[in-house]
Amino acid sequence: MGYRHQGYAHEQKGDLSKALESFFKALDISNARGDKRELGSIYTAIAAVYAGMGNKQNVKRYYTNAIEIFEGLDDKIGYAIAIENLGDSYLEWAQPDSALILFNMSGPIFKAQNRKPYLAYNLGNKGLAFAQKGQEIQAEENISEAISILEELGDYRPITVYLTYMSDIYADRNDWDAAFGYSLRSLNLAKQYGLKAEMGSAYLKLSELYERTGYASAALKYYRNYIAFRDSVQNITSVQQMAEKEVAQKQIELDLANQQKRTQKIVTISIGTALFLIFLLAAGLFRRNLYIKRTKAIIEKEKDRSDRLLLNILPEETAQELKESGVVKANKFQSVTVLFTDFVAFTAHSEEVGPEVLVNRLGDYFTAFDEIIEKYGLEKIKTVGDSYMCAGGLPFPIKDHAVKMVHGALEILKVVEEAKADRKGSGLAFDIRIGINTGPVVAGVVGSKKFSYDIWGDTVNVASRMESMSESGRINISEFTYELVKNEFNCTYRGEFEVKNRGKMKMYFVKGPHSKKGHQL
Repeated sequence: MGYRHQGYAHEQKGDLSKALESFFKALDISNARGDKRELGSIYTAIAAVYAGMGNKQNVKRYYTNAIEIFEGLDDKIGYAIAIENLGDSYLEWAQPDSALILFNMSGPIFKAQNRKPYLAYNLGNKGLAFAQKGQEIQAEENISEAISILEELGDYRPITVYLTYMSDIYADRNDWDAAFGYSLRSLNLAKQYGLKAEMGSAYLKLSELYERTGYASAALKYYRNYIAFRDSVQNITSVQQMAEKEVAQKQIELDLANQQKRTQKIVTISIGTALFLIFLLAAGLFRRNLYIKRTKAIIEKEKDRSDRLLLNILPEETAQELKESGVVKANKFQSVTVLFTDFVAFTAHSEEVGPEVLVNRLGDYFTAFDEIIEKYGLEKIKTVGDSYMCAGGLPFPIKDHAVKMVHGALEILKVVEEAKADRKGSGLAFDIRIGINTGPVVAGVVGSKKFSYDIWGDTVNVASRMESMSESGRINISEFTYELVKNEFNCTYRGEFEVKNRGKMKMYFVKGPHSKKGHQL
């Protein structure tokens, strides 16, 4: 227990290396005693330190160890806390879908155990995850509920963080009064309770809001407050003031001594003093220019980072249009091929294996799918749970998008089958259904900050029906797609089936490419 408390103390001071040293000593003692509950708590603490260091591999490793121990002890709270913290790490890594899977597991436990503080953090974390996904209404609902509980409990530090996110949400809606109100409330709360790091964050957020609304002088003022506050926290300003006082005192003593010297030396000293003052002025100008250059470098770095993130979310042309005009016009495409996948019995699998294993496995599949659609020049639209959606023929129309999509679907099927063979008997292999349809769609961007490129229309709905009416390990295509690919692929006619809101539709299973045909990318 002593070493564990030492570890917490070192972590609070920011000395993460010493924190780890103490926690590992506590770990050895707990292992020797066979104290499983203490062991789970220490694993959780170690994982949190590694999260602060940015060591992703060890974060996953030690949280997983903690989860397994608490699950074996039937320690519901310890189990839920470890899952919640792992989900928080996925938020830090910008993986909100994975984070929400974990938060949805821990939240009901906190509620059932009537642990209000933990439930508040869970609601707040869900809000942050929804905010990352661009689902601002859900984000606002969860964060508002979290703030309400935390105010009742008098836990103000997380409230300041959540208020900053609320400010982001209203800024995205161009409701600037509300956005500034939440940021100022965060700043005042941090000042009231002496929360230094949160005060700095609030200054920086207000600077960003003023910059976005075109008030450059106010933005600079708050940014200077942020820099000055950050320096004071790090004791830089106090050290500089002490040095300046010492220099001033020595200068006074030197002036008094020089007054006792001969007139000739007074002239020399005066000239030297003037040169020294000129040097100080030049040094001040140099430091100011250096500060300006560094500030510009930071701004350019952040701009490059935001550009890269935007290209990860949106097609390049769409991202460029958004940067130039601030909005993206919705476009209608007359012929687009849409694909949906869904893992068979995924819910049953999720109840049989740990959350960490499940999330990592799903990530492996989706990474492989991403590589395949990129290979064929297709566009990933989104993932929803265990479902994957992509489209061909946008944002630029192409003639053979249906053929490319079917080739991609066959490779997706191959990846799943190979994974199933490799993991035979492990209980971690999935089966998959795939559905494809071709037709007109409308495409555009939703959200005003956390953007999402999406498509709508009856074509999308039918593609989803093709997937749900497919079979395990099969690719089910509509008649519209079949007419575009029948010269490239062997297909089996299934017959006519009743499709919701569309009546009867002809469907086909894809068997594979004609042996005499090849495909050129």
